[in-house]
Amino acid sequence: MNFNSVVFLFCFMPLALGLYYLVPGRVKNAVLLVESLLFFCWGGITWLPLAVGMVAINYAAGLLLASLPAGGKRKIVLIAAIVLTAAALVYCKYTNFLLDTLNVIASTGFAKLSFLDVLPLGISYYTFKLISYTADVYTGKVKAERSPVVFAVYVLMYPQLIVGPIVKYRDMADVLHQTQGRCTLQKAQDGAEMFVFGLAKKVILADSIAALWQDIIGMGGIGLANASLPLAWLGIIAYSLQLYFDFAGYSEMSNGLSLMMGFECPANFNLPYISGSITEFWRRWHISLSGWFRDYIYIPLGGNRCSAGRQMLNMLAVWALTGIWHGANWNFICWGLYYFVLLVIEKNFLMKYLKKGKVWPHIYTLFLVVLGWGLFTCNAPGAPLGLLLSRLFIPQGGVSALYFLRNYAVLLVVCCVCSTQLPGRFWQWCKGKAPLRAALCGVCFVLCTAYVVAATGSTALYANF
Repeated sequence: MNFNSVVFLFCFMPLALGLYYLVPGRVKNAVLLVESLLFFCWGGITWLPLAVGMVAINYAAGLLLASLPAGGKRKIVLIAAIVLTAAALVYCKYTNFLLDTLNVIASTGFAKLSFLDVLPLGISYYTFKLISYTADVYTGKVKAERSPVVFAVYVLMYPQLIVGPIVKYRDMADVLHQTQGRCTLQKAQDGAEMFVFGLAKKVILADSIAALWQDIIGMGGIGLANASLPLAWLGIIAYSLQLYFDFAGYSEMSNGLSLMMGFECPANFNLPYISGSITEFWRRWHISLSGWFRDYIYIPLGGNRCSAGRQMLNMLAVWALTGIWHGANWNFICWGLYYFVLLVIEKNFLMKYLKKGKVWPHIYTLFLVVLGWGLFTCNAPGAPLGLLLSRLFIPQGGVSALYFLRNYAVLLVVCCVCSTQLPGRFWQWCKGKAPLRAALCGVCFVLCTAYVVAATGSTALYANF
C-alpha cells in the first residue's frame, strides 16, 4: 500500500488516525502496532515471521545487554544480534545478486530464488533501526526497552516503513512512553501540512517529470540510442529531479504522518541541490542514512581519530556499504565508490577552493551529482551505462531536445524553483496568515487527489533500493 494511493489516502489513513486519536493514551501504542502490522501485511503475510523474528532477537538482545555486567559476554550478545539481523537483510536482498555474480565468475549454474524477487517491505530501513538500537543499548546511550509492544511499534510503525527516515530509538523513546498529551492540535495541523506538501512533491512533481525520462528510455519512447547529446542531458536532469522529489516527498509524508501521531522526526532532506560541494550535498541528502553510517560504521572504525591512510579506509568502507545498501547491483557499488573518490579529492585538495568560490562550486556539484544519478540508474532497462555515457559526452546525431523542451519546459522550471529556498521562504511569509495557509493546503490536496485518481499509485523509487 502506497501513501499516494486512493486506498491509503481515503480509507486506511483516516480510519487509522481516527482510531489512534480516539483510544486512551495507554493503548495508543497497541493500536499503532496493530495498524502497522495490517499495513505491513497488506500485500501478503509471507515476510511477517521474518520481521517478527528480527524484532524479537533485538528485543531479547537489549534485555540481555541490560542485565549483563561489562565484559566479553555483552560483546558476544551485541555481535550475535547484529550478525543475525544483518544476515536476514543480506539473505533477502543480496542472495540472487551473489548467485548471479558467482555464475559469471565461476561459470556455475545456480538458479535464482524467485521468491526473493519481491523484497520484504521496509527491510533495509528497519534493519538499520534494529542495529542502531542494539548498539546504543550496548554503549549505554539508551536504556533497554522493557515493553515488547513499544519496541515493536518503534521498529515497524507504518509511517516509516516504506522509505524511512531511519529514526533512532533515542529520538522516539520519550514520546513512545508518553500516555498524556502525545497528540496535540498543533502537531496534527503541522503534520497534515507536511504530509500534503510531501504528497504534492511525489504525485505532482516527481511523477510528472518522470514522464520525460520515460519518454526517452521507456517502452514506446524514442530510445536512448536515438537521443542527441542535449536530450540525453535533459533526460538525466529530469531523472535527478524525479528522484529528489519522489524520495523527499515520501520522507515528508512519513514525517507528517509521524507528527500527526505525536512523533517529531528529523528532516531527511535539506535542499540538497543548492549545495556548493559534494561534502555539503551529503549533509543535505538522505540525512538519516548519512548520519547512521557516520555513527555506526565510520566512528566505530576510528573516524578522523586515526592516521590519514586508515581514515581513507574508513571512508572506503562507508561508501562501499552506502552503495551496496542502495541495491544488489554492481552499478550501486560503483556509485558508492564514485562518491568516495569525489569526497577524498575534496577533503585532501579541493575544499579550500570550493569555500572561496561563489557560483562555480554549485555548478561543479550539480554536474557531478547529476552524472552520479546516471550511474545510479544505469541498471534500469533502456539505460545501460556505456550507451548513457556515450550519449552524454560524445556529440552525435539524434532526436532534438527542442520538442521535449516545448512539452516539459514549464514543469522543469517549476521543479528547479521548488528545489531552492523560495518555496520555504514563501511558506514562512504565510506563517501568520492562517486562512491563506489553509487555502493553499486545501488547493494542494485537491490537485494531489486529481493526480492520484488519474494515476495508478506509483510506489516510491527508493522503495526498490
